[in-house]
Amino acid sequence: MENTIKSAQFLKLVLVTLLWLIPFQNGFGCSGYKVTLGNKTLFGSNEDAWRVTPHIWFENARGKGEYGAAFTGSRYDGENGYAPQSGMNEMGLVFERLSSYHPESKKVANRKPITNPTKYLKDILHRCKTVEEVQKYISTFDHSYFMEDIFIYADKSGKYLVVEPYTLTIGSDPSYVISNFCPSITSKQDANQLDRYRNGVAFLKNKMDTTLEFCQALSDTMHVCREKIGDGTLLTSIWDLNTGTVNLYFYHQYKTTVQFNLKEELGKGDHLIAIDTLFPKNSEFEKLRNYKTPKNNTLIALFLIASAGLFLFSSIYFLIRYFRRKQNSKYRYIQVWMSLLGFLMFCYVVVLCVGSINRFYFPAPYKDPASVFISLMAYTPFLLLLIIIPFCVINYKLLKEQSWSVFAKVLFALNNLVYMILIWLFVYWGFYGVFN
Repeated sequence: MENTIKSAQFLKLVLVTLLWLIPFQNGFGCSGYKVTLGNKTLFGSNEDAWRVTPHIWFENARGKGEYGAAFTGSRYDGENGYAPQSGMNEMGLVFERLSSYHPESKKVANRKPITNPTKYLKDILHRCKTVEEVQKYISTFDHSYFMEDIFIYADKSGKYLVVEPYTLTIGSDPSYVISNFCPSITSKQDANQLDRYRNGVAFLKNKMDTTLEFCQALSDTMHVCREKIGDGTLLTSIWDLNTGTVNLYFYHQYKTTVQFNLKEELGKGDHLIAIDTLFPKNSEFEKLRNYKTPKNNTLIALFLIASAGLFLFSSIYFLIRYFRRKQNSKYRYIQVWMSLLGFLMFCYVVVLCVGSINRFYFPAPYKDPASVFISLMAYTPFLLLLIIIPFCVINYKLLKEQSWSVFAKVLFALNNLVYMILIWLFVYWGFYGVFN
């Protein structure tokens, strides 16, 4: 009894841990640029995300010496509202946030902690008007809090500030392209491995302009549209730092734009607008909106977690049963297969739940450049497809015989049922290359 209680407690701990980890996975990328010609500066931002809730909102100055600002973003942050992905204030200071990687280093002492990242990012635009002021403001905080992010700020002068976890760098090049890497630790050769960055640099190599048409073409060149379900750049925003306007392009379609004037919108008071309501219906976006994964659908997530529990229990149960019942019962070898397959499926379901969201959107079999194990696990759906018919045949024969206990036969049947549901899900997610 004591062992049973401990096993149940362990299983509960595993399931709760899996459920807790699901919402925190991130697999998003972005790109951006700044172009300055004469006294005019434009700033382009491509938000590449699988979220379906892009918004633009306007916040007036909250006190003396502060500035009103517009923000775009798609990730809801509870009572803080939406987390800003890009934005611009009344003084023409603009910014963008991009996912990146930087190895952890020693923290700088005597810096203020960032306890509310959404408020922190908004405060910068509300309080600063130049990149020098931003640099001074950020220098008072431990900005290594954003270990998986890089930021770029630009102002009317054409100067820009790149904010990395441990580095703040001001530049004044007429044009600057950025994507998902930290410039201080990334060679040009490695940076050029990113298509969106390489395309942007090539586009600007022989020509530069600050017209909306030019920047629209540049944003188009740098946008992402993946083959599997047409997902990619959720929102493009082109900010004119001198006129105080922003042009939005929704879901990598560049034939239609909606323009907002910051001063006019702030005059209407603080307000929030869902961006998809501003544009004609987009079939690719509707496909993304209706595409369900354990990352955006609680029912699927709970099913996978329950499946993981079933597979782990089955693996242990059939292994114990195999060694405890050493007589040559019919289909005794199946218990070894069930134990091995149960453990393999447990591992694979864990990978689906807590691993990168990329595997649901990228071509199959999914290849993880950082893990041979994950890349090999991507072939698990093919193994399941191979064994499902033989297992169902054996299951049918076992139900008619007395060689297995009722519990063992029911557990075997339940596993096969879950296998079939998973195969259906794998087909839906394109894990067999059906949609590639």
